[in-house]
Amino acid sequence: MKAALSPITAEDLPAVSRFMHRQLNPKVEELQWAQALRVPWDVPQPNHGFFLAQGERVVGAYLAYYSERQVAGETLQVCNLGAWCVLDSHRHQGLRLLTTLLKQPGYEFTDFSPSGNVVPLNRKLKFTDLDTTTSLVPGVPLPRGRGVRVSSRPDVLDSVLQGEERELYADHRAAAAARHIVLSTGSEHCYVVARKDTRKGVRAFASVLYASNPELLRRHAPRLATHLLTQHGAAATLIEHRVAGGAPTGSHRLSRSRPKMLRSEALDPARVDYLYSELTCLEW
Repeated sequence: MKAALSPITAEDLPAVSRFMHRQLNPKVEELQWAQALRVPWDVPQPNHGFFLAQGERVVGAYLAYYSERQVAGETLQVCNLGAWCVLDSHRHQGLRLLTTLLKQPGYEFTDFSPSGNVVPLNRKLKFTDLDTTTSLVPGVPLPRGRGVRVSSRPDVLDSVLQGEERELYADHRAAAAARHIVLSTGSEHCYVVARKDTRKGVRAFASVLYASNPELLRRHAPRLATHLLTQHGAAATLIEHRVAGGAPTGSHRLSRSRPKMLRSEALDPARVDYLYSELTCLEW
């Protein structure tokens, strides 16, 4: 029988979250799935994605995170595609979830965690690959550097961040996966948003999602890696060259990097960041 396809509303979150916990990633609790979809920034949400149901039973879901971004003075509506899971018994109907999401008018689409067969499928649906060339910076306990300060303290962030940085911090302060750091030296500073990541089954990495001052991040990446080691338990920090404006100091380039994708005529790939997305909202 053909499953019923519906938008995920607030009332559907418990059932969909239970499905994602049981069928996709049991390490992420039901409450975490639900909280991640209640994004902390202010935005009209037409849905939280779409789901398939056979009677009262959820058999598939594709999650979505919405935001409004200012680009060259224009407000763009962005839909970030999140986790996608369909039972084997209904696998042939799973594509309906993706095509329904993409048919929503007026949205630019991003996918920052495609895997397996999703990558070639996205390409067929006119997604393009972002340049995700990545380098690894080892977390080494360095002695405190003169004139260089790295802090995750909320009072320091509140005192340093101004303007757009402060707005981004306010929007993501309650995002479950976002780690907020400020790197300062002299009269310069860089606001960094990072997340903890798992590679090859080991949850001991940090990934930088955003940097307000790429040059400063690139120059002092080893200091950031030391902070993420001592304060956040990350043995190594992963930094994409597009985020840092090049290869960070003291880094080793990875032979392979994880894909991230975009479907938009309005967004310049070089200006796409990973804020307002599943990467800031959901820890896995």
